[in-house]
Amino acid sequence: MLDFAKFTKYSKPGPRYTSYPTALEFSDAFGYDEYIKKLESQDSTRPLSLYFHLPFCKNACYFCGCNVVFTSKEDKMIRYMDYLKRELEILSKHLDTKRSVIQMHFGGGTPTYFSAQQLKEIIVMIKSSFPNFVKDAEISCEIDPRHINEDQMRVMSEQGFNRVSFGIQDFNEKVQVAVHRVQPYNVTKDAMDLARKYNMHSVNVDLIYGLPYQTLETFKETLTLALTLNADRFAVFNYAHVPWLKKTMRKIDETTLPRPDEKLQIMQYTIDFLTQNGYKMIGMDHFAKPEDELFKAIEKGELHRNFQGYTTKGGADLIGVGLTSIGEGVDYYAQNFKDMPLYEAAIDAGKLPFERGVSLNEDDMIRQYVIMELMSNFKLDIKRFEELFAVNFKEYFSDALEELQPFVADDLITMSDDKIECSQTGTLLIRNIAMPFDAYMHQHKASAKTFSKTV
Repeated sequence: MLDFAKFTKYSKPGPRYTSYPTALEFSDAFGYDEYIKKLESQDSTRPLSLYFHLPFCKNACYFCGCNVVFTSKEDKMIRYMDYLKRELEILSKHLDTKRSVIQMHFGGGTPTYFSAQQLKEIIVMIKSSFPNFVKDAEISCEIDPRHINEDQMRVMSEQGFNRVSFGIQDFNEKVQVAVHRVQPYNVTKDAMDLARKYNMHSVNVDLIYGLPYQTLETFKETLTLALTLNADRFAVFNYAHVPWLKKTMRKIDETTLPRPDEKLQIMQYTIDFLTQNGYKMIGMDHFAKPEDELFKAIEKGELHRNFQGYTTKGGADLIGVGLTSIGEGVDYYAQNFKDMPLYEAAIDAGKLPFERGVSLNEDDMIRQYVIMELMSNFKLDIKRFEELFAVNFKEYFSDALEELQPFVADDLITMSDDKIECSQTGTLLIRNIAMPFDAYMHQHKASAKTFSKTV
């Protein structure tokens, strides 16, 4: 049994590593002209992954860390569709949009806050700009079960969507009220039935631990109910309480949040429960059935991580479209404006709505590889790394290897000349294990209000 009190010493602020360098390093030092050069010089043989941010929500969920626009006005959404179309037109001047598209994801906000007809118009618009979706492209959408109807699901199915992700968070009513998201079980079950009816090949459900009033006992009940939905994948996230960044989180009473040792107990139980019920742990917060392609990828050491989470679709350039979207190339990250007036003003001026980003140097790319391997596959093949980068691993990372010694002593990782590998317990603390390889972490240690806590 895990000594939870012992491991709470690892509860400290740290990145989630959806990118390296993290978004904290994005700045206007990486300028518009440089970004355009990066787009125009992309290798046209590399496939594309597309992310579209559809930012509108009806109400605030207090736990949410996403960039959202609250509205009940249809004209705002119609206006946004027009700007998306114009953004795509400008993008096509700087990017070879005839490249193969292997992945597309709609995130939000609540993408299904748009009507069935509006969703169809958006998808048709995208496909006219990017005509070469491959036959087995992964096309997915985040869905709030409270905002989905049969017409919308039918449109998505007809337009080639094959994956959906349902936000549940927690089935306990007291927790739901505290986070301002009341969503009875039958609402989620009806959405799941629709997804199956319209042949979504893979359905993911999201749960969050660390929310107000959650206990191990209440979360056990949520897991038992969630299991009856027979999802293909589970994503079980550690709630990131960052009220200094997200005003709605200030509405949460911090005294009602579970302690770090309680959160570890919930996560350990979740791992045991889902494993006993036929799911395998993938990465730091995902679980999948053994026949799922994510599980096959981790067995081969080929799992990848990007802003959409874990994926099997590596080797693609990610293009972010819409308010606040992030794109990723071989050696850069780029983010659009988060502020709607600035987003619109850029497009009105005939420019992409790019605000900031970062260009990766050689050291960034070396560290990115190590961190993403650990985050995705829980291990690092040192010999493979040395072949790829022609770098002596032990010399290059002597400081990091010293910082990792406490993790070795606590049986969280094993290290040899050939590899670094996490124990099952170590996977719970993978963010901590990756942090010694982060060259930027020392700059941010002074501020506790930089990242959410790892535990």
